[in-house]
Amino acid sequence: MLAGALLAGGCVARPSGPPSADAPPGSAPPGAVPPRTPSGSVSRSLQVGGATREYLLHVPARPAAERSLVVVLHGGFGSAQQAEAAYGWDELADREGVLVAYPQGDGAAWNAGDCCGAPARTGIDDVAFIEAVVADLQARYGVTPSRTFVTGMSNGALMAYRLACDTDLFAAVAAVSGTIVTGCAHPTPLSVLHIHGLDDDRVRFYGGRGSGPGGVDGMPIPDVIALWRKADACSGAVVVQRPPLTTSRSSCADGRVVELITIAGAGHQWPGAPSRRRRADPPSAALDATRTSWEFFDRRAPSGGPTR
Repeated sequence: MLAGALLAGGCVARPSGPPSADAPPGSAPPGAVPPRTPSGSVSRSLQVGGATREYLLHVPARPAAERSLVVVLHGGFGSAQQAEAAYGWDELADREGVLVAYPQGDGAAWNAGDCCGAPARTGIDDVAFIEAVVADLQARYGVTPSRTFVTGMSNGALMAYRLACDTDLFAAVAAVSGTIVTGCAHPTPLSVLHIHGLDDDRVRFYGGRGSGPGGVDGMPIPDVIALWRKADACSGAVVVQRPPLTTSRSSCADGRVVELITIAGAGHQWPGAPSRRRRADPPSAALDATRTSWEFFDRRAPSGGPTR
């Protein structure tokens, strides 16, 4: 898919500043010292399938010695800028030295399979776009696949699952208020964290058509978890209840983990977000989904080798 994905032009610093002095793609093999980049967020453009696609990149002032990349996918009607502002990943990135990429969906949505919006109707190849983003950043910064992760909210979580089903790009996925709306018969094993409010009526925990504009009607979340536990060759789940949270965690082959966290009384939202997003429910204060996702990711790839 990457044959049609080529870097287009330079990058523009946000909110101001000179273009980055990054080396061209492929110049920094895994383990190499990455090129210096001004700290903060930069905007990049890629040509994918003849179209210009964009993403934001947050580069911490002091990147960790072992580079990690988190790809954050916004929800429907959202944007790269909205996801960057809403979920606290930049602040975590600065503390932990993590690179964070925020791709922009065409028409503020993602083609996650049977959903959502114009990208799904017109068959936009968002898988190829994210593949191109990951390839670009792995080459530039020496990030290995074992420390490359994806997370998303709502339609972004649907897209994260499509990437997990269709590619082997990521060591782990963290899906918030999403489900699977694509074929996923033989996914590559990877660690999975799923966070869901039990009162979510946009993406219903037990399946059925959601109330939102996208009318999401995907796999019931218990079936999503069962799919990944089978793919990952997991043991039985250990369940811990700390109301309103219930955590069900399975240890799996090769150090992988499949974990489900439900929040009683919570709706369609990113738990721990500082503010309510348009078209979403109030964020639950029972959990910080950003911190929880990063801790899950970081434990999946301990120093010394991959755990995919």
